Amino acid sequence: MSDHKIPGSEALIRSLIAEGVDTVFGYPGGSIINVYDRLYDYQDRLRHILTRHEQGAIHAAQGFARATGRTGVVFATSGPGATNLVTGIGDALMDSTPLVVITGQVASSVLGTDAFQEIDMVDIANPITKWALQVRRAADIPSAVARAFFIANSGRPGPVLLDIAKDAQQGLMEWSHEKCDYIRTYCDRPALDYHALSQAAGIINSAVRPLILSGHGVMISGAEPQLRELAEKAEIPVASTLLGLSTLPSSHPLFRGMLGMHGNIAPNVSTNRADVIIAIGMRFDDRVTGRLDGYAPHARIIHIDIDASEFNKNVPVHCTIHGDAREVLTALLPLVHPARHPEWLASFDRLDAIEKTEVIDRQTHPASGPILMGEVVDQVSTATSDDAILVTDVGQNQMLAARYFRFSSPRSIITSGGLGTMGFSLPAAIGAKIGCPGRQVCAFAGDGGIQMTVQELGTIMAYDIPVKIIVLNNSFLGNVRQWQELFFNARYSQTPMTNPDFVTLASAYGIPGEHITDRADLPEAITRMVKSPTAYLLEVDIHKTDNIFPMMPLGAAVDELMLNATDRLDLSSL
Repeated sequence: MSDHKIPGSEALIRSLIAEGVDTVFGYPGGSIINVYDRLYDYQDRLRHILTRHEQGAIHAAQGFARATGRTGVVFATSGPGATNLVTGIGDALMDSTPLVVITGQVASSVLGTDAFQEIDMVDIANPITKWALQVRRAADIPSAVARAFFIANSGRPGPVLLDIAKDAQQGLMEWSHEKCDYIRTYCDRPALDYHALSQAAGIINSAVRPLILSGHGVMISGAEPQLRELAEKAEIPVASTLLGLSTLPSSHPLFRGMLGMHGNIAPNVSTNRADVIIAIGMRFDDRVTGRLDGYAPHARIIHIDIDASEFNKNVPVHCTIHGDAREVLTALLPLVHPARHPEWLASFDRLDAIEKTEVIDRQTHPASGPILMGEVVDQVSTATSDDAILVTDVGQNQMLAARYFRFSSPRSIITSGGLGTMGFSLPAAIGAKIGCPGRQVCAFAGDGGIQMTVQELGTIMAYDIPVKIIVLNNSFLGNVRQWQELFFNARYSQTPMTNPDFVTLASAYGIPGEHITDRADLPEAITRMVKSPTAYLLEVDIHKTDNIFPMMPLGAAVDELMLNATDRLDLSSL
């Protein structure tokens, strides 16, 4: 304990540093000005990134957390500063992203009086956080910070909010900090159920057509080596959710693609042919399962997850194992027998051949016509040696980037999965690059999403952050337009876009770029972008009515896939 008292604002800064924080994203204001005043004296130990909007700050913190596995930290003031964080908080909860969100609040003496910029942030945040607390005394700040970090990045990670009243920031206290590693009412690491492990191993060892579904929980727990060992030992094909991409390298022979509405044909169809499914760290959301009464009818399902509330929530399963994916797989591996499933794997090859001919070649190597999104993604992936961090926005750019970007290393995809937040990619890419400065970071966005947080070009300018931004411009809100074309008689209600010149806009922020309209110019432009030592914006005009296929329409089963606007996959001969 120090021999002199310090204000709560300084205690907050010291506590963050004690928790290992070296980077904070935020935006100052009146109710958090005391914290920013004390931050001034700690700039050599705690780097602050001033974004151009609070939403940019929280998405940047998400990108930082997802790229590094560390807890992202955000500062904002009360009132609109705090409420501007709500979308990012909800996004972080849906995608299990560890954040500690710190908002200023009016003085406790005027709480409840509708004081200037007063808002009940704790009640707003309660449904979308793991824990939300209002701190009214300086003495309570260190313990609140310690508990916040423990809760945010343990168990199933997620966001925590600390709303700190102004008098708590100003009050004096004798500072000490002790990290939290246990809360009596909170179980972050359940004990392994060895009976369930034995049951699961028995199911796996008897499987003829096993399939692993790799989710975000594999990445969160760092279980990629154990996933690979299990797949190779028992020769089990692996499919991933959107957020589970990069848990097994794209080039691995047992990686068979992405599940879901715009996933690959083989894993979707094979879900309904498998006799055993091992689901690891995933939640069986509707975009993966399709129509529930048509999902995995022949499979005995093993579900491994740190969050027991996910068990039997959407899909009834035969065996549940409650625990951290890495711990569970480590304990399960000795119980699983070596096996080979050549006929089962060959069935994936046949389906892959159909997709390559009917979809992939057409989307990535078109013979003529306007530039397609798939070919841009494919070429950027190749130019980065398939080892960049992919950050996407939401919409067609997201699904096509996920389909055609390739991954060599873990933690290589950052995207808004559960909430589907447009505007996510640009600030999230900033956070990812700050967290992983040695890796190339490529942000894909559509012309709609990029404009939702385009002001963060100012953050890139201010801190010289060398992210590579690819704007796929079809002058439409493309994903909604696709639905309007396919299911609403091409009634394009409020989806055509009138856009600025994005390259000129970037140049106003000192960011070089170029605008590509001709396919012949694309390869060299991508090379220039990748080799640029600075940030770079590449705007590519793409086919206005370019659609994403395969597609599982709403209400369809996972094997009821559209190959194009008129043809469905015929499984009768496969």
